[in-house]
Amino acid sequence: MSDLDPKHSSPSRFVVGIDLGTTNSALAFADTLSNETPVVQDLKIPQLVQPSQVEALSVLPSFLYLAAEGEFPAGSLDLPWAVNRETVLGELARQQGFKVPVRQVVSAKSWLSHHGVDRRAPILPWKAPAGSRMISPLDACAQYLGELVHVWNQNHPDEPLSSQEIVLTVPASFDPAARELTIEAAHKAGLAKAQLFEEPQSAFYSWIQSRGDSWRKETEVGDVVLVCDIGGGTTDFSLILVGQSEGNLDLQRVAVGDHILLGGDNMDWALTHLAAKNFEAKGNKLDPAQMLMLLAGCRQAKEVLLGENPPESFEVRVLGRGSRLMAGTLKENLEQDQVRHTILEGFFPKIPLEAPLQRAKSFGLLEMGLPFASDPAITRHMAQFLRRNASLIAEKLLELGKSGTLPTAILFNGGMLKANCVRVRLIEQLNDWRQAQSLKPAKILIHDDLDLSVARGAVVQGLAKRGKGLRIRGGSARSYYLGVEIPAPAVPGATPPIKALCVVSHGMEEGTSVEIPGVELGLLVGERADFRFFGSNQRREDLVGVWLDPPPDDLEELPSLETTLTGSNEEIVPVRLKSVLTELGTLELWCHSTDVSRQWRLEFRTREGA
Repeated sequence: MSDLDPKHSSPSRFVVGIDLGTTNSALAFADTLSNETPVVQDLKIPQLVQPSQVEALSVLPSFLYLAAEGEFPAGSLDLPWAVNRETVLGELARQQGFKVPVRQVVSAKSWLSHHGVDRRAPILPWKAPAGSRMISPLDACAQYLGELVHVWNQNHPDEPLSSQEIVLTVPASFDPAARELTIEAAHKAGLAKAQLFEEPQSAFYSWIQSRGDSWRKETEVGDVVLVCDIGGGTTDFSLILVGQSEGNLDLQRVAVGDHILLGGDNMDWALTHLAAKNFEAKGNKLDPAQMLMLLAGCRQAKEVLLGENPPESFEVRVLGRGSRLMAGTLKENLEQDQVRHTILEGFFPKIPLEAPLQRAKSFGLLEMGLPFASDPAITRHMAQFLRRNASLIAEKLLELGKSGTLPTAILFNGGMLKANCVRVRLIEQLNDWRQAQSLKPAKILIHDDLDLSVARGAVVQGLAKRGKGLRIRGGSARSYYLGVEIPAPAVPGATPPIKALCVVSHGMEEGTSVEIPGVELGLLVGERADFRFFGSNQRREDLVGVWLDPPPDDLEELPSLETTLTGSNEEIVPVRLKSVLTELGTLELWCHSTDVSRQWRLEFRTREGA
């Protein structure tokens, strides 16, 4: 394995971290010229909070509202960098969606990882009435990033954001297709230099930065930190090992879980169905449009009733059918205890560590069109993640002269974990499992600000790359495999058999390449061909060049790549392969001909409709 040739360029003045969140987006930065130890700062984001009323907030809510013609007074949606706008982003878009949810775009980032739809097509708002204005998930994310670009450039006219080092965060479990789409959104926003980084690692960097030197006293060699990230649309688990190298603490991300489409959005729907049943009990059965309006109200109820100093109840409202008058409004109170019980027992039930996932579909959760996890219990997903990685934890700890199979510490990240009752339940659950193994309670690593931690940590990582701080070793969270067709007699209706070739091993560092040893294949050029890829976050022992025949069940087939490689019509070229894992975490597969000087590059990205 050899390092790629680095690109030589002068470092930018600023290192910028961007958290493109499902619920909120944020930007943090450090001026590398201001101090020997650059200070991480947050960018205040001016945005509309009411028509013609602008306030600078710490985050940009990741909501977009497609206003109808004449819905707002002329000029009331203008900002210094945008005039005659009919699209609203941020806080006003969030608030307006409570009133007219069919024009509000939510969870655009979650849609980026959904292989079942064309993410470049105008499909949002999902289930909007025919003839409505629509936008693609890709363009919605590009607009959120573009808004941050405008705000930055207003504040730093001599140092445009496009010229800075940008660290843009993504879920650790995002596959190469979703990562590539995120980069494409950044490019559409003018951020051609953006590089991706995993959110859980970023959250850990932020915790280190917030603790100063004391973090070395709060953790010790042999600590295994569970980063529990529950946002608006997804849940992710990662493990970070505190090891030792040359007498100093050494950090390594050792495991990443599945990309679980399960989060605050699901909880909003659960509360919506709860409230809808209460309406129905009073003789008011809601139609689909009213359900969307109720969903927006329940999202607000969740935020209020799970927040600090909550009221005893929150009133949700739905317009009566065919009525625009307040007199036709249907009202229902959601009680604080009722909401907490629904969230905690439905999504965070206490279970034994060996409890398997439940496969039954949960009612209502498919209405949003996203492929939600079939089991809504996040604690069961957490248990599955820890069971899968028990032997890995034991192996890593044994290398350090320690023992154990469970995390010794927990770090929270994501908007849903601002709710104290949720954090308490997860801590109790992890400690129940530890107590069952006669282990002492886990350490709790506290963040200063869950809304801003990922953006801040991205800056710290960018500084660490410049030699200003400790780096977390990571590498590829998955092994990747290429599907190779096996010659076989043609049989009507039968799919040709394939075997899988490992082209990226678990832990392969970003920015490195490797020749696939001892493998010569035939490459079809001059004709449209389908390249099949597989991934696994469980198979950690497979080395590059290993064949799996047939592909085992623990391989997940990823979206295929269809393309036509240049060459003579239907020519089969003998080639050898080289894998490149880019700094962005995406996969390039180079095919070098063995007979003449030709080469082809396959970029592992999903191109719907290509």
